[in-house]
Amino acid sequence: MAPSITAMEKRVVITGIGIWSCLGTDIPQVKESLYTGRSGIVLDEDRLKYGYRSGLTGKVDRPVLKGLLDRRQRANMSEEAEYAFMASRQAFSQAGIDDDYMKENEIGCIFGNDSTAKAVIDGYRVMEEKHDSELIGSGSIFQSMNSTVNMNLCSIFHLRGINFTVSAACASGSHAIGLGYMMIKQGLQDIVLCGGAQETNMYGMSSFDAIRTFSLRMEDPTRASRPFDRDRDGLIPSGGAAALVLEDYDHAVARGANILCEVVGYGFSSNGGGISQPDDRGSALAMQRALDDAGMKPDDIDYINAHATSTPQGDMYEAKALASLFKDRHALISSTKSMTGHECWMAGASEIVYSIIMMQGGFVAPNINFENPDEYSSLLNIATKTIDTPLNVVLSNSFGFGGTNSALVIKKI
Repeated sequence: MAPSITAMEKRVVITGIGIWSCLGTDIPQVKESLYTGRSGIVLDEDRLKYGYRSGLTGKVDRPVLKGLLDRRQRANMSEEAEYAFMASRQAFSQAGIDDDYMKENEIGCIFGNDSTAKAVIDGYRVMEEKHDSELIGSGSIFQSMNSTVNMNLCSIFHLRGINFTVSAACASGSHAIGLGYMMIKQGLQDIVLCGGAQETNMYGMSSFDAIRTFSLRMEDPTRASRPFDRDRDGLIPSGGAAALVLEDYDHAVARGANILCEVVGYGFSSNGGGISQPDDRGSALAMQRALDDAGMKPDDIDYINAHATSTPQGDMYEAKALASLFKDRHALISSTKSMTGHECWMAGASEIVYSIIMMQGGFVAPNINFENPDEYSSLLNIATKTIDTPLNVVLSNSFGFGGTNSALVIKKI
């Protein structure tokens, strides 16, 4: 008798993580920010001069790549590719994967990235001023494509496995991990570098500002992002990159890798409604599918890293979805976007990294600025301060424009 599909499925673990965000540019810095509830949000006066209604943003340091990459490699990289390179270096280092290993073994790469604005605008400006395409520069094409992150990472790290970009709005990074998980689970890859990246320059977010998406609470930037709070008035744009090394469990054990946790569930759905309209039913379906995939019930979840971006509608619909599954359950809930702002295309990946940091450290980071619940968030077990507690199973939500929903479940080993 042929083995069942279930019998052939591989276990998928995470052996390395990396982060470059407004909370810090390495794991220890980010851990301290999460534990202390330190916000990375600032007021950028240049955005106001440029014409934004809101100058709030997450402050992300640009990496210094000279000495790490040659001039040609640097010329090909967009801002978000730079962040992704730095996060991926950290993830590979923690996973014990060096350059020789990359050259001798097949490693895949699936990253979430749904736009790249600055390179396109820079090229346009050259053409408008000089009317000579040769002055744009040969690196512009590699900076301006949505696949800028994947193409640069696969070239720099000699990655020869699966190679594509997930463009799924603010669920991009989460879907990238989910797809990497499926590739390994089905035995198609042994190792996949997964993650998400988001540029932080002002050019990429003007269209969001135009539809009045951003908070105007500029007098006190660190208190502006207020997920689930009754007085929330909009999100704050942010970015950077997060990277994770996903690996077949047996493969990781055989090479002596340090295993951080296991990916046990991936759920997805589409709302099928208005292009910017959230839907609690779609959100709940993605969560339920992730739980079903993991073979778990709501009572098994210790912590939920909510998508909650601090928008009036989005938080309301997610709160309704969460309450439908987790009302009166023990799972603690917080949105790390209260500290980071909305990291957009990277958020689904960074929030898994944040969750792993909490899982390893035995704490839940606070949902800062949550002072007054509304009728929906009052039903949730929201952590308003740092709570020291073991975390064995974590659920992370990511939802995006166009009605795309993703949920992931990770488990401590």
